[in-house]
Parts: sequence; structure tokens; C-alpha cells
Amino acid sequence: MTTGDLELRYPTEAELPAFAAVIQNGIHPAAEMPFGIAWTDQAPQTRNISSYQWWMGSRGRWSVDEWFVTLGVWERGRAIGFQDMRAERFAVYRTVSTGSWLGQAFQGRGVGKLMRQAILTLAFDHLGAEVAETEAFLDNRASNRVSLAVGYEPNGFGRLAPRGVARETQKFRLTVDGWRSRPRPTVTVEGLDECRRVFGLPAKQDEAVP
Repeated sequence: MTTGDLELRYPTEAELPAFAAVIQNGIHPAAEMPFGIAWTDQAPQTRNISSYQWWMGSRGRWSVDEWFVTLGVWERGRAIGFQDMRAERFAVYRTVSTGSWLGQAFQGRGVGKLMRQAILTLAFDHLGAEVAETEAFLDNRASNRVSLAVGYEPNGFGRLAPRGVARETQKFRLTVDGWRSRPRPTVTVEGLDECRRVFGLPAKQDEAVP
């Protein structure tokens, strides 16, 4: 997918070290933890191995009943972060959830919002999603602002304990009607027709068959 100066796609194995370098340069202040799992607290060598296992493992574990899209994000050819989307029994529930991370050097410029809008374009306009969900800690103002700006509505609270102490989270929900009620950026999606079945959707030519 491409939108503005951003490209979102699966990185090759050889491109993964560039993203590990972005993580090493910092995603958030050390005193903060914006993620439900404290993976950025790991020592660099351990984190690099676990990140590689996660990126490659999410592809190997893919199934129609449970899939996890993990797209690298480039800005004008430079690796800057990741945008994820997952679903369970998508053909039945038509519901996705999203998550992301972005290097600190690239934050505060609207990039996180554009990343989210790109993945939601894939979900709502190309895969036929009806609902998108996300969640962030109450003190993660940047993530919560993005959710509200894109059109999500608050949908209750939760609790996560990435460092062993429970913290409150805000849950958000966005319907396809809410998505289409707001202006959206132009997003170009390529290569989807060849892999619709792995998302649990019929091939396009099958849709016309009575």
C-alpha cells in the first residue's frame, strides 16, 4: 500500500535489520511503556531475536481462522515503523484490531494517523470489514488522539500489566459507517487479488457466480 510519502508492505528478511535499528534508536521514553507486552524492555540481542521470530512466525502461523498482518512502514524509502492488523474468523465476524509502533524521530508529524488510515483502507474498503477495534493506555495521549481523529468511538475500558502492575486502557471501536463518514486519504493497494482466499474471502471472479 502507498499513501502520501508512505509505503506499507511486508519487508523481506534482508530488510528486517533496518527496523531493528529503528527500535534500538528508541520508540518511547524509557520510563514509559505504551505496549501491552514490555517487549522494548528486552536487551537488544534478545529483542532482535524475539522480533525476528515474531515477524516471521506471524506469517508461518497464518490461517483463515486467525491471521496477523505485519507491515513494515517506509517514509520516502526509509524504514520508520510497523503497522499491524489481526483478525479471528474474519469471514464470520468481519472485525479487525490494529496496533503499531513508530520510531521517536518520526513521531508528531501525522505519520501514525496516516499509517492507521492506510491499514483501515485495506480492512474496510478492500477486505469488507465491518468493525475495527483498538486499545491504548489512558496516558498514551498520542495513540488515543489518533484513534479519535480517525473516527473511532470510546468503547469501554480494560487493564493490561506489561511491567507487572495493572494499568487502565481505553478501548475504541470504529464501524464501516463511521469510517466512510469522514474524509480519508487516497491509498493505493496492490497485490490483494492474488491472496484474498488467505483472508477467508472468495476470489473476485467467484463473487459473480450465483
